[in-house]
Amino acid sequence: MSQQTVEQGFTIMNEAIDLLKKAIGVSFLDSYIETGENFLDGQTVRVLDGVPNKDHVQKLECAYKKFQALSFSKEELRKVFQLVLLKGMKQEYVQPNHQLTPDALGFLFVYLIEQLKKKTQTELSILDIAVGSGNLLLTVLLNLELAGTTVKGIGVDIDDTLLSVAAVNTQWTKASVQLFHQDGLQPLLVDPVDFAISDLPVGFYPNQDKAANFQVFSELENTYAHHLLMEQSMKYVKDGGYGIFLVPENLFETSQEESLKKWLRSSVYVQAVLKLPNNLFKTKQSRKSILVVQNQGSGSCQAKEVLLAELPSLQDPKALQAFFAKFSSWKKQYLD
Repeated sequence: MSQQTVEQGFTIMNEAIDLLKKAIGVSFLDSYIETGENFLDGQTVRVLDGVPNKDHVQKLECAYKKFQALSFSKEELRKVFQLVLLKGMKQEYVQPNHQLTPDALGFLFVYLIEQLKKKTQTELSILDIAVGSGNLLLTVLLNLELAGTTVKGIGVDIDDTLLSVAAVNTQWTKASVQLFHQDGLQPLLVDPVDFAISDLPVGFYPNQDKAANFQVFSELENTYAHHLLMEQSMKYVKDGGYGIFLVPENLFETSQEESLKKWLRSSVYVQAVLKLPNNLFKTKQSRKSILVVQNQGSGSCQAKEVLLAELPSLQDPKALQAFFAKFSSWKKQYLD
């Protein structure tokens, strides 16, 4: 990957989005979406009632041509979009559940999927039921493709703005992704998938009537949305398929842990809980772990030893290699 090309692309696209944002008086995300749509529409600036004006249109179309002249791989394009989004989201408040999933975690998901998929599998389908702006799903898809696996992605989200960002990025990278604008807890019109992944939004789900249809339902208070989304995700995973979820570090230490454990015991196998490094998170309350679960059936079984591990710093290559070796050894011993 050419870091220089990515940096050039970032500079051009960041300036174009900022110019359009000021010219038409919209938020950063709305300008990001319109810039993407303009670019995909033949690098043509959309003008309504003389806005943006001719001078702005000329500058924007010049920027689009400069960007088009650069040669990007799909993953380089994703990198550019991610850098632009990260900068924009720092300038305008974005709630924690809408923040981008860091690349380091996306690459970790790629490793886990490569380890857990069957050796004979050259095609995979992956569902993200809370896809947001799509960075996690695209990171996984594009890097699995680089490793030689054909991947089809499915993303679901109720937030139309974030889903529009995901749609622009998906079209720009020509990734094979089908997006659905809906509440992830509504019935999904999707075929069973090999993997479910998600950086789950943490909080309470407001509709207790709908939550009552799930095993993780809590009668004492509004049910946790991340519990519900996990259960819903695994309904659309094939027998023996996996779910890999970013969850709160205190997942099993809340007032709703018993209903969660009831579902886990009856429907899936908890195969691994991987605690992420504390330095990835600003506060203790925001710390997360990776939960790996497997659907029952199709020859799957509960590993005799659940892998409970604490990941080292993701900036320490030697320590990470030691973890990868540990995971690979555990998988061969207990899952193969």
